[in-house]
Amino acid sequence: MNFAQFHPYVYYATAYPFSKSQTSISRICYASSLYLISEGKGILHTNGRSYEALPGSLFYIPSGQLHDWIADDHSPMVHICCYFDWHYIDRQSVFEFPSIICYNPLQLKPALIGPSFPYPISEYSKVESLRVWIDWFQSFYTSNEFTSEKTFMRNIQIQRNFQGFIEYFLTFALHEDNVPDPRIYKTLEQMEHDILNGCLHPLEVYYHELRISRGYFFEMFKKATGFSPNQYILHFRLSRAKYDLRFSQLSITEIAEKHQFSTVHYFSRIFRKFAGQSPSEFRDSYDSIPIQRSLEIKIEP
Repeated sequence: MNFAQFHPYVYYATAYPFSKSQTSISRICYASSLYLISEGKGILHTNGRSYEALPGSLFYIPSGQLHDWIADDHSPMVHICCYFDWHYIDRQSVFEFPSIICYNPLQLKPALIGPSFPYPISEYSKVESLRVWIDWFQSFYTSNEFTSEKTFMRNIQIQRNFQGFIEYFLTFALHEDNVPDPRIYKTLEQMEHDILNGCLHPLEVYYHELRISRGYFFEMFKKATGFSPNQYILHFRLSRAKYDLRFSQLSITEIAEKHQFSTVHYFSRIFRKFAGQSPSEFRDSYDSIPIQRSLEIKIEP
């Protein structure tokens, strides 16, 4: 699974109050959808399963999944909902509105159904801090129209808020086997900042700040990055050194010093171990690329 392809994008988000006993015709959404019940009651039917919809109920319906709603005849529910894809799908030339819902399966266009998420997400969850979730949804409310020149700047803000919400939702919804402890990302950010500024602390400083043991820190770190902390630090420095070898005029000695390798000999030895060639060989292998690009630019009309 190429996770670089995932960049969640929301098309439509709003609150929808049902009338007493109102029902929705069985329907299929082309995009994935999330529904938070903020008040009232109702029933959700999907894939042969039925759920009671009460305040605090959170429902996730994957794209292309048949479902329908029935509102209570005394206290009808209010949906706070959003329609989104795990990466952007262009349907503007086919449909009038971005919140595309198909009510007749025979008219469904399968090629336009949005992507699925690679890990299982529960159809039903119960949230505790209802006000927090409502505030999240309200931060990216949209009108049901495609982005245009007039709404482009507003859409940037909406997508930024939605990205924050999806991080919050996935941290809540996914099992620990699928998502690392979110605390580690703040630590990674701090470590990278310290490396770049030449003030990397001993590892115990970082796990003491998290108030966790050394063993759990190493376990959490490996789960999030695939490396031990020391391996990660080394790979980070080597990656930055590779960039300078390709795109700067710094000497190999200067690059070794810049990225805090103790000596140029140690830098060359460790670079060969991980890259399969010396720093000078790595640099020489890219020397012809800028020249070729320059020649291409010169001969363009």
